[in-house]
Amino acid sequence: MPRTAAPLLSSPIPRAADSDRRRTSASVVLRSVLEHGPVARSTIARLTGLSPASVTDYCARFAEWGLIRESAVLRRSGGVGRPHLPVDLDDSRFVVGSVHVAVPHTTVALLDLRGRVVARREVKHERTEPAQVLARAADGLAALLAGTPGRRSLSVGFAAGGWVDRDSGTVVEHPLLGWREVPVREVLGAHTGLPVHVDGHARALVNAERLFGGARGSRSVLHLFAGNVVDAAFTTHDEVHHGPRSQAGTIAHLPVPGGTENCDCGRVGCLQEELSERTLCRRAREAGIVDGVNPMHVVGAAAAGDPVAVRLLVERSRRAGRAVRLLLDVLNPERVVVTEIGILHREDCLTALREEVGAGRAATVSPISFPDSVLAVAGGSVALDVLYRDPLGASPDVI
Repeated sequence: MPRTAAPLLSSPIPRAADSDRRRTSASVVLRSVLEHGPVARSTIARLTGLSPASVTDYCARFAEWGLIRESAVLRRSGGVGRPHLPVDLDDSRFVVGSVHVAVPHTTVALLDLRGRVVARREVKHERTEPAQVLARAADGLAALLAGTPGRRSLSVGFAAGGWVDRDSGTVVEHPLLGWREVPVREVLGAHTGLPVHVDGHARALVNAERLFGGARGSRSVLHLFAGNVVDAAFTTHDEVHHGPRSQAGTIAHLPVPGGTENCDCGRVGCLQEELSERTLCRRAREAGIVDGVNPMHVVGAAAAGDPVAVRLLVERSRRAGRAVRLLLDVLNPERVVVTEIGILHREDCLTALREEVGAGRAATVSPISFPDSVLAVAGGSVALDVLYRDPLGASPDVI
């Protein structure tokens, strides 16, 4: 993978206010192309409120760098007047690397500029020692990139559960992995030679929903992620709330009404213990349904008609619904997105979750938009969020 990265602009550094304004303007132009392309430059100007000259300038830059291209189809505004040559994303040249570290394995992937998975693989953990996990992830990315000729990587996005500090690029604490103060940005950057962007997976996926999924255009979105780690993210007006040192969304010890699981904290019914996939698999083993720790085996048993597997999945989705109801009462978002294995694969689980939320708000709740690629999208969306927020910061040595 390329080993150099530098700011794109070589002109003198402008004043902070000017720099922020240019960054914002560039962002809204590229986002408009993503959301509306193929789209005429005059339409972008109308949508963004920028002058036609500014839109033309940014589009020219993005076309030169290979981020967008002119469409081959001419369009007329309302069917009259001089035809326009619209612009669209060029999703054929660049990718971002994606690394998601889960408890049993790491998912590495390449995503195009539309957030679509180009290639991916799972790397099973031999050990969870951070240096080894990150080195193997970097090797996996390099192998994927070597297998996709004609594509070049702009950056790498990393996501994981637990406490992840975006600003420092550090996994502060991940108890299930045994990680503390792991400098992910530094380590992955050294291995790949690319800019590395780091965030928690609940926040990463709410950004993916905002950019590429069903929550696009929503003014506020709540995301509940229920895997082995359970956490949440909340975004309003296109900004994800991180809080001091990115601790927002830590809901592992939120009490779930009716919970029965003992937690290490000494209480009963904490959200993570109730919803963890480890708990689901343990209950399935106790019922004789599966003999391992893969929750998809429980889903498979339910699909084959095992009534106990069905009950376990529906009950888990109901508990997730109770958690969503609590969060809805506090945050009152316009949209709720849930990543939970039951509702991703079974309509009865989604129905059960919505019943717990309540009829008045059930319609606001939907599964994640990427059911077959959740973990791959999580890591890559960290990098893509940065690209769409600051397209002027891309690397010239890649572009």
